[in-house]
Amino acid sequence: MTFDVWLVYLFSVVCLSLAPGPNGMLALSHGVVYGKAKVLATITGGVIGFVLLIALAMFGVGAVMLATSEALTILKWVGGAYLIYLGYKLWNSPSPEETSVEQTDNAKKRGLFIQGFLAAVSNPKVLLFFGAFLPQFMNSTTPLMQQFVVIAVTFAVVEFAVEYLIARLANRLRPWLARHGKRFNKGCGSIFVILGGSFIAS
Repeated sequence: MTFDVWLVYLFSVVCLSLAPGPNGMLALSHGVVYGKAKVLATITGGVIGFVLLIALAMFGVGAVMLATSEALTILKWVGGAYLIYLGYKLWNSPSPEETSVEQTDNAKKRGLFIQGFLAAVSNPKVLLFFGAFLPQFMNSTTPLMQQFVVIAVTFAVVEFAVEYLIARLANRLRPWLARHGKRFNKGCGSIFVILGGSFIAS
């Protein structure tokens, strides 16, 4: 990948990362409830999930999924069901002022990591998007592994930075959310349920 092509890819990735999605919403919610330290586990899980999807897309699984409608249907249902489950948990989660220090401390980073990871990999449309999007920045003259490293590292750095910024901004809004936390959680939960339902219905 030439430097000019990489700049175009970088700009595209920034725009993609800023677009609303399940992982951004999860970083927003966890940033409010758990703070800037623990939300790193959520973000790291999501980024690793995206890197895995990039690897799958670049090494041909995306093409297999496009040719196998049954596999895509199953993944849509599983991914949609998980997002609905996340929405249910967010809908019923306490508002920030009801979340005690003990509850926050007891939140396991491993569990937050897994939530971030599953939110990323449970969306088959991301894999299909990568399968269509990434070939625009690949060429046949450069080893595939070398291209994967550049593409994956660029995406991981940008996605991590954007999600962490979202989480930090959310944490700064904690005083406001302390007054409207229930509605905030229900709003985030509703978005997850709508996203999950759209995956299942499509």
